[in-house]
Amino acid sequence: MGIVYVQAKVTGVAGKSLDCKFLVDSGAVYSQLPEEIWRKIGLTPQSEMAFSLADGTEIRRNVSECRFEYGDVARHSPVILGDRGDPALLGVVTLETMGLVLNPFKRTLQPMKMMLA
Repeated sequence: MGIVYVQAKVTGVAGKSLDCKFLVDSGAVYSQLPEEIWRKIGLTPQSEMAFSLADGTEIRRNVSECRFEYGDVARHSPVILGDRGDPALLGVVTLETMGLVLNPFKRTLQPMKMMLA
């Protein structure tokens, strides 16, 4: 499919915001912020969860939530509080919450077709 990056803004509960370059990861359930980003916007751990990596390794990470803004869409979503050097990932829960879907052919995010039934 290829690698897709997008610029989005993240905002913590105190209103501190940063622009961040995210790898769109359609295989990741939750989005992730590297430590240097989530600390700057003032996020704190709300819970801890176990996650499986692509190779089957299980890791534990703290989870919080923040506001994601992409284009004219802004929503709150859970976010993994990554370690120093971890990549910024935009996961499926955040994309769905924002009503966005990855178009793998154009390598862009676009509005998803919303179903009510």
